[in-house]
Amino acid sequence: MNSWFFCAYWQLVTAILIICSQMSTPQMLRSVNNSLVKQMKKLHLAKERRKQNLCLLEGTHLLESACSVDWGLETVCCTNLWRDRHPQLWEEILARVGRVELVTGEVLRAIASTVNPDGVVATASRPGLESNPETDIRLGLALERLQDPGNLGTIIRTAVATDVDRLWLSRDSVDLDNPKVLRSSSGEWFRLSMGVTEDLIKVVKSCQTKGVQVVGTKPEAKQSYWDVDYTSPTLILLGNEGAGLSDELASLTDCQVSVPLARGVESLNVAIAAALLLYEARRQLIVDSG
Repeated sequence: MNSWFFCAYWQLVTAILIICSQMSTPQMLRSVNNSLVKQMKKLHLAKERRKQNLCLLEGTHLLESACSVDWGLETVCCTNLWRDRHPQLWEEILARVGRVELVTGEVLRAIASTVNPDGVVATASRPGLESNPETDIRLGLALERLQDPGNLGTIIRTAVATDVDRLWLSRDSVDLDNPKVLRSSSGEWFRLSMGVTEDLIKVVKSCQTKGVQVVGTKPEAKQSYWDVDYTSPTLILLGNEGAGLSDELASLTDCQVSVPLARGVESLNVAIAAALLLYEARRQLIVDSG
């Protein structure tokens, strides 16, 4: 009798454990025609990101960064191999994300915008990028007609490193939530106050009314970027990769600066120029406060 009882007991326990395991582990999603796959793939397009109010996160580093700031994650799709390689992150995802799907490599490639995704793609809540709240800045950055997502992502990464208070982007620039922008920011995208504006001129004038000096870059400017005093509140303006700042926006600046170049060199990458100005401003602010 006792033997029968214990045998039945352990069979029941085993069955419960199997059921719990099946409940906590998603079934494999194998079809590229699945409705979720189609919905996530649409997020490659800006209009769909706005419509669904979601953005696409690709790669382990972006996912870790989103989790570190408690960003709102909606859906996570990953392969078995990725799950096995990242057990701690997997457990964190199961605890915080509403929908988790194990997918085949083929399905993951169908969702991702990259050629060789590292095993995980997620959707996350899209912040109100179109809003432009007034803010008091000590150091701000405004970008006009920037077109390359890699440049924008690199600038965002540098802006976080140099403690920029806010970044404004003109509407006719590359999309701020472009998947490549997020990847190029190395996860810092989540840590910077940013907004897209229809009227960058209005932003500049608003900052000036608050006593913020506006510094613009122009290749023909006589003053070098290191000759400016950045210890007072400053907004730095950078323009399009090829054309630079528009004349209309440049005319509003309190001073214009250039980055000295060796003879025969026509221009400097805008992300590099941004880094030079921001780190000079940061250096002066550290010296001034210390």
